[in-house]
Amino acid sequence: MGNLLRNIIGMGMGAPTVVAHGTEEQKDRWLRPLFTCEEIWCQLFSEPGAGSDLASLSTRAVRDGDEWVISGQKVWATLAHVARWGLLVARHDPQQPKHRGLTYFYVDMHSPGIEIRPLRQITGSADFNEVFLHEVRVPDSQRLGAVGDGWRVALTTLNSERSAIGGLGDEPRGAGPIRRAVQLYQERGDDDPVLRNKLASLWVESEVIRLTTARAQALRERDEAGPEGAILKLAVSQFQQRLYNFCVDLLGAKGMLLSHQEMTQPTTILESNSGDGDLDIVRAFLRTRSATIAGGTSEVARNMIGERVLGLPPEPRFDKDLPWSEVPRS
Repeated sequence: MGNLLRNIIGMGMGAPTVVAHGTEEQKDRWLRPLFTCEEIWCQLFSEPGAGSDLASLSTRAVRDGDEWVISGQKVWATLAHVARWGLLVARHDPQQPKHRGLTYFYVDMHSPGIEIRPLRQITGSADFNEVFLHEVRVPDSQRLGAVGDGWRVALTTLNSERSAIGGLGDEPRGAGPIRRAVQLYQERGDDDPVLRNKLASLWVESEVIRLTTARAQALRERDEAGPEGAILKLAVSQFQQRLYNFCVDLLGAKGMLLSHQEMTQPTTILESNSGDGDLDIVRAFLRTRSATIAGGTSEVARNMIGERVLGLPPEPRFDKDLPWSEVPRS
């Protein structure tokens, strides 16, 4: 778990994408330093005008001999400020429909023309960043997949992202955040039946997530991936919010004691826990406010489950076959 948290984008999203779509030379070059955390990775997907509808992105990639010149803006790039490599999708052909004019690259984050600005969160940390690309030159050897095949490659990353977030429920029985909730309840010294019922419900939910995670992992090992990834992402993000809401309630007045100094300390998810259990609970409570947005909103996850798992009719999409350049944008 330690290496996963230190290089969560690389381990959870970059490695599966390189394995699925990279050449042997790319695998030999990138996978080992990724797993050893010698090289941290970030994800350059979302844009100010392309979040849930990622395929509408506008970052441009123009071919120039054996290089691509990339310009645009990305946002919510976790760990971009410490990353060496970035997974990036850009539009090479605006005359194609939005899903077909994309190409996928990995970009050296030390390249000239890259500007990174941190985004301070309510936790006091700055894990997220906005990234500006000003005519950044990327060798064609750093392209993953064929030209125009960027959406198919990106789907591998997005599916891996959902599985990685859902995999946060991969803990032994009774371990992880639910154990802390039990400890907080026991420390109260009373036996409130309402709180006890809430804790029991959270324990059951934690166990359902743990078993579903184990089933999903077993299916992946047999190359029989099912709907568990999308379901787990939705389930885990909502469970985290309910669990830490409960924990903060158990803290009582202590749950309001995160000071201004603690809020403005420059911490990131790369750093170890503070050692103050109550403070960590409050930070986790604040961090999980974003859980139902990061990696795709809960609304998008429900749509995916409805369309791809339950086989329900898809939402109307008027722009599916229009050239991207003709699609109205704000």
